[in-house]
Amino acid sequence: MLNLSQYFPITDPTLIFFVVLLMILLSPIIMGRLRIPHIIGMVLAGVVVGQYGLDILERDASFELFGRVGLYYIMFLAGLEMDMEGLKRNRSRVAVFGMLTFLAPFAITYAMATGLLHYTPLASLLLAAIMASNTLIAYPIVGRYGLTRHTSSTLSVGSSMTALFLALIVMASIVNSFHGGSGIGFWLLFVVKFAVYCAGLILIIPRLTRWFLRRYSDSVMQFIFVLAVVFLSAALSDAVGLEGIFGAFMSGLILNRFVPKVSPLMNRIEFTGNALFIPYFLIGVGMLINVRLLFAGSRILWVVFCLVFFGTLGKAVAAYLAARLFRMPWLSGHMMFGLTSAHAAGAIAMVMVGRQLETAPGSYLFGDEVLNGIVIMILFTCVISTVITERAAQRLRLQEKEEPQLKKDVDDEKILIPVKYREYADNLVTMATMMRNPRSRRELVALNVVYDDVNMRHNQAEGQRLLDHLQHLASASDVPMTTQVRIAANIANGIKHAFKEFQASEILMGLHFHKEVSRGFWGEFTRSLYNGLSRQIIITRIMQPLNTIRRIQVAVPSRAEFEPGFYRWVERMARMAGNLECRIVFHGRQDTLQLVKEFIHNRFPSVRAEYEELEHWNELPGLATRIREDHLFVIVTARKGTISYKSAMERLPEEVNKYFKGKTLMIIFPDQYGNRMDDMTFAQPQHTEERSAYEAVREWIQNKV
Repeated sequence: MLNLSQYFPITDPTLIFFVVLLMILLSPIIMGRLRIPHIIGMVLAGVVVGQYGLDILERDASFELFGRVGLYYIMFLAGLEMDMEGLKRNRSRVAVFGMLTFLAPFAITYAMATGLLHYTPLASLLLAAIMASNTLIAYPIVGRYGLTRHTSSTLSVGSSMTALFLALIVMASIVNSFHGGSGIGFWLLFVVKFAVYCAGLILIIPRLTRWFLRRYSDSVMQFIFVLAVVFLSAALSDAVGLEGIFGAFMSGLILNRFVPKVSPLMNRIEFTGNALFIPYFLIGVGMLINVRLLFAGSRILWVVFCLVFFGTLGKAVAAYLAARLFRMPWLSGHMMFGLTSAHAAGAIAMVMVGRQLETAPGSYLFGDEVLNGIVIMILFTCVISTVITERAAQRLRLQEKEEPQLKKDVDDEKILIPVKYREYADNLVTMATMMRNPRSRRELVALNVVYDDVNMRHNQAEGQRLLDHLQHLASASDVPMTTQVRIAANIANGIKHAFKEFQASEILMGLHFHKEVSRGFWGEFTRSLYNGLSRQIIITRIMQPLNTIRRIQVAVPSRAEFEPGFYRWVERMARMAGNLECRIVFHGRQDTLQLVKEFIHNRFPSVRAEYEELEHWNELPGLATRIREDHLFVIVTARKGTISYKSAMERLPEEVNKYFKGKTLMIIFPDQYGNRMDDMTFAQPQHTEERSAYEAVREWIQNKV
C-alpha cells in the first residue's frame, strides 16, 4: 500500500508556493458558491492545510515574509483608499460619529472582556480596540445603489477611518508599554517620539513623492517607490516603539492624494496586494488556528458570542445615537450601523500583534482562543453588516423617487454591437438603427472580437469582412458606423474594454441559447458581461424579419422606475414601436405604468401605446398565451442586488425556454448604479458566483422528494 503520509507536510518551497497559489485561485470560487466572505475563505483554506487541519503544508519562512508584507499591505490600503475630501466636508460630524463609533464599542467590549471573559486589563484594552475599529466590507453595496455621496455613507467612511486610527493609537500604546514601561516618563517620551515621527513623515514624504513622480514616469519605478515608502514608514514606526502596521497606515494616509483612485498606479498596488500578499497573509493566519479548540468545550462559543453581541451592540449604540444627535432619520442610522458593524482584515492584523506580545516565557497576551474567536466573529459581523446595509440602501433609494427623473435628458447615446454570425449581425444593425436617435447623428459601433489563438489571423480577416458588410448596410440607411476587429484572450473582457474605449452607452447583442436548460443558461460569456458592466445591455433573439412585427409586448418589473436606466430603455422601445409602426403594450404595476405613459405621451405622442396591469412577476408565464409569432416579447429584468431585482427572476431561463420557445425575444438589463468594471478590492473581488451551493442542494432535495 502506498503511504501518502510520508509526503506530508510539504516542505519543498516550490510545491508550497504552488499549493498556496492553488488555494488563492480556488477559494473565491468555492466561497462565492457558499456565500461566505472571501477573506474568511482564505483563512479557512489555511486552517485546512495547516498543522491543525490536514497538515498538508509546513508553515515555512515564506509565510513569515509574505505574511508580514500582507499585514502592512492591508493597513496601507486602508489609508490609501480613504476619502479625504469627504472627510474635510463633514469633518465636524465625522469627528463626533468617529468618537462615538470608537468609544461605545470600546467601553462595552472592555467591560465585557474584564467582567465576563476575565481577561487581563491589557488584553481587554487591545480586544476593545479591535472591536472599536471596523472595515467597510459592505461599502460596494452602497455604490451599487448610487448612495456613495449620501450623508450616512460619508459619515460612515470617515468615522471608520477615525475609529481605525484611534484603535491603532491604543494598540501602539500597549505595544510600547510592553517594550518600555508605563511610567509618566515613558509616556512623555512616547508622545515626543510619536510627534516627531508623524511630523517627519508628513513633512518629508509628500515632498519626496512629488519630486519622484514628476521626475520618473516609469510605472514600475513608481510602484517600487510607493512600496519603499510603505516599508520605510513601517520600519521607522518599529524603531520609535510603534507597531509597524501603524507606519503602513500612516504612509497610506500621506500618499492618498498622490495615488488617484482610478490611476494605473492604484490598480497595480491593489492588484499586487489582492493577488498575492494579502491572501498569503490570511492563509498564514489560518494555519495558526487550532480548530480542535472548537470542540474542547463551550468556552470558545461563549467568547464568540460575547465578541459578536457586545461588539455589534456598541456599533449600534454609536450609529443610532449619532443619527439622533444629527437629526437624521432612523433609516440613515440603519445605514450607518450596517456600514460600521463589520470587522475584517484589520481585526486579524491587530490580533496577530497581540499574539506576539509575550507576557511571560511561553505565554502571550492573546492565545489561540482569542484568534479563533476573532476569525469566527469576522464571519458573523460580515453577514450582519451586508444584510442590514442592503436593506437600508434599498429603502433609502426607494425614498428618493426624483433620482431617475434626472436621467431623462442625458444624451450619451452610442450603441455597441458585438457581432460574430452574419445571419444575426444584419438584424442587430437594423434593430440598433431603429433604436437610435437620428437627430443626434451619433454613430453605431460594430465590434468583432477574435480569440488570440492559432487561427487568429484567419478569424481576423473573416471578422473584417463581416464588419465591412455591416458598414455598407449602415451606409445604405445613412447611419454613421465605426467598426473594430479586436483580439483578446477573453471575449467578454474584449467587449468590456471596447465599451470603455468607445465610451458607449449600451450594448445590443444576439442571444444564443444552450441546448440544455440549466441555471447556467446564459453561459459564462453573457453572465460576465451583465455582471461586469453597470450599463444597459440588450440581448435579443430575432426569429423573423423585424418589419413583419405587428406588436411589441413589454413586461416591466415593479420598482423598475427607481433604476437609473428606466427612461433609457423606455425611449428605445418607443423609438422601435414608432419606426415599426406597430402597437406596444406595457405590462406592469400601475405606478410604474403611469410614469411610462407620461413619458411616451410627452416625448412620443404618435406611438400607439397600451398599458395593462401585471400585479406580480410570477404572472409572467401567463403572458405566453398572448404572444403571437409576429410579436416581439420584451422582458425588462435586473441584475442581482439591484433595486428592482426579485428572486422570481432567477427562473427566467427556464420560463423563457418553456413558455416562449421559438418567439422573437428581447431581454433588457437596464443601467444600474455604480461601476463594477473597475471594482477590485479583496473585500469585493471581481469574481462572483451566480448560483450558490445552497440553491443546488435545495434543488437536489426537491428533485429527490
